[in-house]
Amino acid sequence: MKLYEICFSPTGGTKKAADILCDALDKESRFVDLTDSGQDFSALVPEEDALAVIAVPSYGGRVPAVAVQRLSRIRAKGAKGILMCVYGNRAYEDTLVELQDAAEQAGFRVVGAVAAVAEHSIARQFAAGRPDEQDREQLCRFAEEIRAKLDRGDMSVPQIPGNRPYKKSGSAGMVPKPTKDCVDCGVCAEKCPVQAIDARDPKKVDAKACISCMRCVQVCPHDARKVNPVMMAAVNAMLKKVCSQRKKCELYL
Repeated sequence: MKLYEICFSPTGGTKKAADILCDALDKESRFVDLTDSGQDFSALVPEEDALAVIAVPSYGGRVPAVAVQRLSRIRAKGAKGILMCVYGNRAYEDTLVELQDAAEQAGFRVVGAVAAVAEHSIARQFAAGRPDEQDREQLCRFAEEIRAKLDRGDMSVPQIPGNRPYKKSGSAGMVPKPTKDCVDCGVCAEKCPVQAIDARDPKKVDAKACISCMRCVQVCPHDARKVNPVMMAAVNAMLKKVCSQRKKCELYL
């Protein structure tokens, strides 16, 4: 059975969790990078006997809109889908049900879903180092349970938590800006998944297009992109209470 890893992971946490699950399912998989704005996703046609792990981060309890748009271009022909949402130890709310709807509209048969935790993409001190060894063990156990379900020929759709209609999407707000250390190398513009940074002048950012994914902060070789420190302090204070207790990975079959 051919395995696809279809992943939107601007800062790497979602991919790290998806890699663990995919490696436990099958050592060989085809990686499809939903963060790559230059890919033609309509050319991807997973066949009925294929399995896809479809992994996205949870942004304010929702799937990033751009990930939904790119997933919708894939033309699956009844391939089996394992959904994965990855969140920063706060909550994933309606992310999985929204991802289920998007995957089914793209032609996947959803047979399982996983919620996993990774280091928070904005406030990195929360869930720092996750997914860790404990998460790895859990995800590997999940892979065994998923494989057992597939081996039984069980194609039932799991009961996935969440609400329809989904919760209202919040505004991005946290728009990283260049500091005096910026040398206009253009790496941030090249890697931005929504092309919100001007390739000719990386100091220019389209705040309306920015999705606050923090990829520009992550990839800058000069550590020259930052979020407003006052806003950062407010986010840290808001998250401190709700993110302090460790949350476990969850499986829905």
